[in-house]
Amino acid sequence: MGLINKILGNASEASSEKLSEKYSRLLINEEEIELGFKLFRDVFMFTNKRLILIDVQGLTGSKIEYKSMPYKSISRFSLETSGTFDLDAELKIWISSENIPSVSKKFNKSIDVYKVQKYLASKII
Repeated sequence: MGLINKILGNASEASSEKLSEKYSRLLINEEEIELGFKLFRDVFMFTNKRLILIDVQGLTGSKIEYKSMPYKSISRFSLETSGTFDLDAELKIWISSENIPSVSKKFNKSIDVYKVQKYLASKII
């Protein structure tokens, strides 16, 4: 099922400890990764201070874009849960007053999307 989820573009949870080891140089003093997800080569992490998106680009993966979104910049978000025939849940995040979501991520059924929603709500409300 893991390969199918990767092909479909669904994120799976990643260990905060492993992400901290790999991406520690992105973190500032007293910043910790609290939730993390991996999608093929891409990663997105919720820290105690911001959302970090890591977009690995190109065939070789040598070019990487790091996006940092402070929680205060997030104006709203939506969560669409998975259904009977729909195997994934989707999280959409809007930055400032944009009309379309800046971030749109799909999760496989193994992720507790309510936990993700509760975490995000605790950071921006």
